[in-house]
Amino acid sequence: MTERITITAIVNATPDEAWAAYTSPEAIMAWNKASPDWHCPSATVDLRPEGRHVARMESRDGAFGFDFGGTYEEVQAPDALTLRLDDGRRTSTTFVTEGTGTRVTTVFEPESSNPVEKQRAGWQAILDSYAAYVNRSR
Repeated sequence: MTERITITAIVNATPDEAWAAYTSPEAIMAWNKASPDWHCPSATVDLRPEGRHVARMESRDGAFGFDFGGTYEEVQAPDALTLRLDDGRRTSTTFVTEGTGTRVTTVFEPESSNPVEKQRAGWQAILDSYAAYVNRSR
């Protein structure tokens, strides 16, 4: 699939701080959710090329859950990382200084099971949750 989806958020943090909140398992567990009825009870990060990333996503009522996993292909702290998802799709995230904050941009390949707009909205909601977490932590 050649189509890519881009989502972005600006956080009130330096690229180093934005990177740490994006890659720390403890932080991921705090912000990795698209809505309040979901949560991330566990996350593991082996932040190196060929290292694994796995975040457990579960509905709070316990009715549904899944592991969101992949292997890091590129790790250039605090500027960029690329993750190859377990289903073969690629995601790339960059951290660029903008004014007094950092613009965090993720570009990802959509999957074929859900409409593109639904995927964009879900990933954007998770990135917005990340931004809210970073901005609260300052």
